[in-house]
Amino acid sequence: MHDVHRTPLKQSKTLNRLTGRQVYLKMENLQRTGSFKLRGALNKICSLTEEEAERGIVCASAGNHAQGVALAASERSITAKIFMPKKTPQAKVDATKSYGAEIKLTGETYQEAYTAASEDMLANGSTFVHAFDDEKVMAGQGTIALEMMQQCPDLDTIIVPVGGGGLISGIAVAAKTFHPHLKVIGVQSTGAPATYNQFTGKNTGYLNQVKSIADGIVVKKPGKRTYPIIEQFVDEMVTVSDEEIAYAIMFMLEREKTLVEGAGAVAVASLLCNKISGKREKVGCIVSGGNVDLSKLDHYRKLSHRYNDDRPLTSMS
Repeated sequence: MHDVHRTPLKQSKTLNRLTGRQVYLKMENLQRTGSFKLRGALNKICSLTEEEAERGIVCASAGNHAQGVALAASERSITAKIFMPKKTPQAKVDATKSYGAEIKLTGETYQEAYTAASEDMLANGSTFVHAFDDEKVMAGQGTIALEMMQQCPDLDTIIVPVGGGGLISGIAVAAKTFHPHLKVIGVQSTGAPATYNQFTGKNTGYLNQVKSIADGIVVKKPGKRTYPIIEQFVDEMVTVSDEEIAYAIMFMLEREKTLVEGAGAVAVASLLCNKISGKREKVGCIVSGGNVDLSKLDHYRKLSHRYNDDRPLTSMS
């Protein structure tokens, strides 16, 4: 079975200048399948017993976990059925199909797809591979932090996109276990702030509506397993708007020549838009995925200029 890539940790002179920090971008958009999600999916699926594998796999995903599961399942010759929201970008649907998985487009959000996948698991006895609420999945994602600390041992902060919390849970445990001084900061979309709300004490309930261009982190409620870890190990949570996310997407495209999806841009957005407080000099920023629906780039460009009309992105030097 193939391994995951050890992705680059790179700096941007422009981003350093704009933020007044030394920013190190962990380029998980260059991971196999275009996202960090392969790490957790592969770790989980490699750990399955033969009996669990023979029952086949079922999962729910907004897109990137689906590709990770589909690839990992194909490499172990396990059948995989994947439930995805109807509005999942076509590029993610097509990529998942290309790895041999069966796709079921169901519901408007991840939560509806998850419900359908859970019902299918009960009906057919399949093995469920959760997108975030699973210790093996979290541990796989945590390998990112270990790589980052090998690549830049004197980082003082890691900024992480947050949906259901699998990525930040794994990173926070790995970081704090080996480098207790590290600060771990989570970023959510203002259109889907379930974990942020609970973390900051605004509410602990279920969000009835969620909407964001960062489709990969649009989740209605925090994970049952991930949230206690976040509460214990994460230092801070912030949010960014769709306009700010779009601004970061266009910054990465125009200044760094790198295509990043909405969820992959939120950590960059938090830095560009001054959401990170305090004097943190060496900041690791996780660019979590690059699976963009190209048909939406013009929409992102318009949102970006709405955020900062008085300083067009192309005029930055």
